[in-house]
Amino acid sequence: MASISALNVLIFHTSSKYFYKNIHFRSIFYHYIVGFTEELQSKQNQLNPNKMNKNILFEPYNLNGLELKNRVVMAPMTRCRSDNAETKATALTALYYRQRASAGLLITEGTYVNRMAVGSINVPAIYTKAQVEGWKLVTTAVHNEGGKIFAQLWHVGRLSHPDLLDGKQPLAPTALNPLADIFTAEGFKPSVEAKEMTLEDIQQTIHDFKQAAINAMEAGFDGIEIHAANGYLLHQFFNLYSNKRQDKYGGSIENRARILLDILDEINGVMDSKRVGVRLNPSLHDMQGMMLDGESVEVHDYIVSKLNKYNLAYLHLTEPFTDVSKNPLAIQQVAKHYRSMFKGTLIINRKFDKELATQVLNDNEADLVAFGSPFIANPDLVERFRVNAPMNTPDPSTYYTPGAKGYTDYPTLHE
Repeated sequence: MASISALNVLIFHTSSKYFYKNIHFRSIFYHYIVGFTEELQSKQNQLNPNKMNKNILFEPYNLNGLELKNRVVMAPMTRCRSDNAETKATALTALYYRQRASAGLLITEGTYVNRMAVGSINVPAIYTKAQVEGWKLVTTAVHNEGGKIFAQLWHVGRLSHPDLLDGKQPLAPTALNPLADIFTAEGFKPSVEAKEMTLEDIQQTIHDFKQAAINAMEAGFDGIEIHAANGYLLHQFFNLYSNKRQDKYGGSIENRARILLDILDEINGVMDSKRVGVRLNPSLHDMQGMMLDGESVEVHDYIVSKLNKYNLAYLHLTEPFTDVSKNPLAIQQVAKHYRSMFKGTLIINRKFDKELATQVLNDNEADLVAFGSPFIANPDLVERFRVNAPMNTPDPSTYYTPGAKGYTDYPTLHE
């Protein structure tokens, strides 16, 4: 953050020919101006709460040509209700999403792009015809309520188990064990050492993401989100502890980021990139088998800089899941770090309530705010926010169990 004296020096120099000739200096000036303006606005909002736009959450938003009725996003949340032989979305799944269609944008639970992407039981996938037909029930239900919905495309990589993969080892950038617990039909089991992906495996996975995008469009989704966060396959490629490769997908920052950019390039050939979002979690640490490394910030900075060329629907960021306040390798405030770096729509996700989300939007840290667990127990979350109604309390014991209980039976205000 610039001091006033430093800012005055910068402003003085803008009147000189030196300013116009020195690109690096102009870049520094822009950085200071943006930082100064954002911090000043934040302080003004805090000192003058009456000047805040208290209804900003409920304002319409143009998402790269897609009109959203408000700035509330339902975050992707695994719910494990596809307890059928084809692991497809069902009428119950459709009811769940329809109930929550008052959100400006719904992002589905992660949906598996191929058979080797599976990392938990009873999660709906999108790589077969039957699965596409299942998702059509969901998109039709949401659209009938005037909602918008993106499919999150997912590959868990090494966060899987042979029990879920017909006895095969999970695939990963490098043959390592994430030392995590995996949800199987027999309960949680410890993870195993993964199989290092061959170049052919990687190319097949890139193709499968492209095919999943095609399938999502056939299913009627308004767009897709590439899950490149939370310790799953693409995130595993970014990290030095999980990626020990020495080929074009390992080693340098550019190489470790390559798989995501290759996927985006492939998808760009079959659908408009303005209907594609990307999710990142740059400060994930000490969970999901992941640890921050000395280049975690640099690799994510590089990725975000490259994302600007795609004209994406959005960048979906997550603030740290764990306490990283004393970790020098972590970005402490993820949205603020990337706000000026990414040129498109920014969605931020953390443990938000209405007040904090309103503050974040007024401070221009993000354009849209994603809510997770509040949507589980409150299908009419937007309306409850609007009238300041009390919230239903979610039941964690039913988060991942089959059936309607704890899924579609939470009452709305009108009920």
